[in-house]
Amino acid sequence: MSQAAFKAARDFLLAQRGDYATAYRDFRWPALGHFNWALDWFDAELAAGAHGARPALRIVGDGAAERSFAELSAASNRVANGLRALGVKRGDRILLMLGNVVPLWEVMLAAIKLGAVVIPATTLLAGDDLKDRFTRGRARFVVANAADAPKFEGLEAGVTRIAIGAAPAGWIAYGTLHQGAASFTPDGPTKARDPMLLYFTSGTTAKPKLVLHSHQSYPVGHLSTMFALGLQPGDVHLNISSPGWAKHAWSCLFAPWNAGAAVFIANQPRFNARGMLEAIAANGVTTLCAPPTVWRMFVQEDMKAIRTSLREVAGAGEPLNPEIIEQVRDAWGLTIRDFFGQTETTAQIGNPPGMPLKEGSMGKPLPGYRIVLLDPDDKPAEEGEVCIALNPAPTGLMMGYQADDGSTLPAGEAFYRTGDVANRDQDGYLTYVGRADDVFKASDYRISPFELESVLIEHEAVAEAAVVPAPDAMRMAVPKAFIALAPGATANPATMLAIFQHLRGRLSAFKRVRRLEVHELPKTISGKIRRVELRQLEEKRFAAGTRSAGEYREEDFPELRQS
Repeated sequence: MSQAAFKAARDFLLAQRGDYATAYRDFRWPALGHFNWALDWFDAELAAGAHGARPALRIVGDGAAERSFAELSAASNRVANGLRALGVKRGDRILLMLGNVVPLWEVMLAAIKLGAVVIPATTLLAGDDLKDRFTRGRARFVVANAADAPKFEGLEAGVTRIAIGAAPAGWIAYGTLHQGAASFTPDGPTKARDPMLLYFTSGTTAKPKLVLHSHQSYPVGHLSTMFALGLQPGDVHLNISSPGWAKHAWSCLFAPWNAGAAVFIANQPRFNARGMLEAIAANGVTTLCAPPTVWRMFVQEDMKAIRTSLREVAGAGEPLNPEIIEQVRDAWGLTIRDFFGQTETTAQIGNPPGMPLKEGSMGKPLPGYRIVLLDPDDKPAEEGEVCIALNPAPTGLMMGYQADDGSTLPAGEAFYRTGDVANRDQDGYLTYVGRADDVFKASDYRISPFELESVLIEHEAVAEAAVVPAPDAMRMAVPKAFIALAPGATANPATMLAIFQHLRGRLSAFKRVRRLEVHELPKTISGKIRRVELRQLEEKRFAAGTRSAGEYREEDFPELRQS
């Protein structure tokens, strides 16, 4: 049975905690024909028997609640029956735009049981981004907070809208989905390779790529993530990331529940490092994963005064600098372990518990992944693009990119190319170098310069623009635009304010350009902008502690500070 094969693979990795060499050498992805993780694992194993009474989800702060595995199983059955009554069928697309509230996990489990495809979406999305989700993602159902209902005005009449809270006109109250039976019967078996999740992620073009995952690639694929994080049954795991992004599914759903651990969430109106540290201590959190931005905020607090139950701490999303790692080690006696993956994959490379760490390294290939570094000529190299060997392909790799016509483009032939560059030392440790293209991360979000530049040049005062990451002490990097003004435009505060306001009306908050500078754009002989020169300029200024006299920042304008 597929369930038994999955459990055997999972139990093997749990048993090899602390023995990377054996785990990497002997692990094999389970061979699955039919598999529905919510039915065959969550319900059949985690929610069954005495284990079902154990906590599966605990939320403190806004929306405080606690649910056992058995309670979530029954609730997701009711929601699945309710969605089915509304017409949701196998293969239908559901846009899920919620914060960290219990219905998020209920709908995810319910959709998996139904065989529907979930399109996770952050609550920060603006109108154009949402329209793209419905157009190219082919979503016919949406579940969102009632307060976000205005964002969906103008959508096609055929979209069924479900609201958490007081449902506005034209929306169905989420509570009605709970009126169904607490038992669920699927319409048939789920093929392990059937689609299950569709993520939108920024690329080098104006439109995000559509990453399609199956019923095995994320649920089963995240066995590698479970191993990298060092999760164990009964753990209380906190992953600090926003719903709508792949990392949330990684570590707030599949990896902890593969291990039989509880997911812990501390909701805050606005992130407060001291408050989060106190919540970690008060709620017995044993494993913690957070992006570098959060770790940099934590070390500004008196961490030594916080007595925690933490056993494992991890960082992901961006490389952590040695100073932060040392400060955490000094305060808690724990070393932050880095690991690497993408929306398109599960954790590929990491520093699992028990493996000696090297400062600055993101570790070694994780069980189930064969990593090759290729140079520009596709030859193996000690520094090159991180590529995954596909013969055979790892279970944790996406089905492929969904094209605009709805077809799926395969992940690759001999190799899947990550677009990230790393180097490898004599011991096999990999160290992240950077992106192979101009895509960058700011506060843990991937940013496509082309997309932001396209919005910038829509403003009448902007003739050309180049967006690069500007180093920032807190966020690691923020989007900065070097611009060439259109004839007749003047580089003064009024013009810059107008451009900032233009951007705010068209970009989601996580994408906003935070700094502007009028500057001659360096170009190649063929006329292409050399962003690399602008990035280097910003890095030199940051290292010298200087700021260009011609730079304008959002915080310079009182009119922008409240939003």
